[in-house]
Amino acid sequence: MKINIKHRNFSKGALILVVVLTLQSCFVAQDYVRPELPVSETLYRTDNLPTDSLSIADVSWKTLFTDQYLQQYIEEGLQNNIDIRIAIQQMIAAEAYAKQGKAGYLPSVNVGTNWTHQELSKNSQFGAFLSNRSTDQFDITANLSWEADIWGKIRSSKRATQAAYLQSVAGHQLVKTQLISSIANTYYNLLALDAQLEITKQTITNRESSIETIKYLKDAGQVTQVAVDQNIAQYNSAKALQVDIETAIFKTENTLSILLGKSAQHFERNSLDIQKLEQDIKLGIPTTLLSNRPDVMFAEYSLIQSFELTNVAKSNLYPSLKLTASGGLQSLELDKLFSASSLFATIVGGLTQPLFNQRKLKTQKEVAITQQEQALLLFKKTLLIAGNEVSNALFSYESETKKIEFIKNEVEALRAAETNSEELLKSGYANYLDLLTARQSALKAELNIIDSKLQQLVTIVDLYEALGGGWR
Repeated sequence: MKINIKHRNFSKGALILVVVLTLQSCFVAQDYVRPELPVSETLYRTDNLPTDSLSIADVSWKTLFTDQYLQQYIEEGLQNNIDIRIAIQQMIAAEAYAKQGKAGYLPSVNVGTNWTHQELSKNSQFGAFLSNRSTDQFDITANLSWEADIWGKIRSSKRATQAAYLQSVAGHQLVKTQLISSIANTYYNLLALDAQLEITKQTITNRESSIETIKYLKDAGQVTQVAVDQNIAQYNSAKALQVDIETAIFKTENTLSILLGKSAQHFERNSLDIQKLEQDIKLGIPTTLLSNRPDVMFAEYSLIQSFELTNVAKSNLYPSLKLTASGGLQSLELDKLFSASSLFATIVGGLTQPLFNQRKLKTQKEVAITQQEQALLLFKKTLLIAGNEVSNALFSYESETKKIEFIKNEVEALRAAETNSEELLKSGYANYLDLLTARQSALKAELNIIDSKLQQLVTIVDLYEALGGGWR
């Protein structure tokens, strides 16, 4: 008799195993494979096609930026910036979910103790025959529930949570890269404003002395009052420009304060003239964007997560094999609760196939497939945008490098024109309008060359960010 029972249990187990293996052949969760991407030699749109996998993005920001004040501010920003701290908290939360995903293979176990008191009705089925209709029951029960990962659903859920965690890490790296770029550009803007303010102050001093010269020439009958008034107007125009630049410096310092997570204040800094970013401009092959650009990595992890969630949604349509068990101690008398006679156990194994649930599972699958396609398109778009930003930054850098030489020549010519016009005016061979025009043009050109120096620095920072530098 015992042999028959064992044989029968074995037959049931074998039957369930055969059914499971047969159904498993219908669907198995797929492994993620990176799709074909628009990565080619034309991604950067340049004749200088990169052949070296090395990129300026591989250079640490501490090596790229040599200004000690700038290094200090970047370090402070990485420690105190509010966006960085928010990203870190998001990363910690995602890590907790990833740990939960890893535990998906483990069974759920809980233990509880209960006391049940029951008063039976005298007119009830059992109460009419019992003299003591009051009963007490004590139990300590442990429950276990475990689901077999037949279709890879648990594995896919685990991978989805891991992808979500890595996505949060990439998000933190993205904030870090953007923050370093913003701090550097803001700092360089301050240096450029300082240089423009210095030139404006020198211009004001020169024009103040020029007013006295023009007044002398007027008294000598060489110019009219109009010339005096025009020089006074130029002097006041320069004073107004000084106010505008000082206002811009004040606001830019406040912007830097926000980036550093500090209250508004003045910041010590060096001059624009000593700033040099002498690193070789290496782009790296286009595929390096996949491992360097945090936003590209973020988009791919989003795709991986949606891919795994699609696996989960599909597997939900198939049967689930669950094992539940409960056991413990149960007694009507408390003093006999821990005796061997109080032991009990129950084991239930079941294979459940969802049939009708208001189309929820099918809808989940269709939505998951759609979201996966959206994530794929977003991934491709992000990569195209990354290549476009590298292309723009590289072209801007090359353009500014060419342009600055022309602006230097322009400044030298206009300074000479200003000096010659002033001498000719004193000698009576030129009119005051020639001098005013030369002065205004010279000031504009001097301010432009400062802006061109700034743009050279900014384009390198932009290229560094576009290639995914700064987060390492």
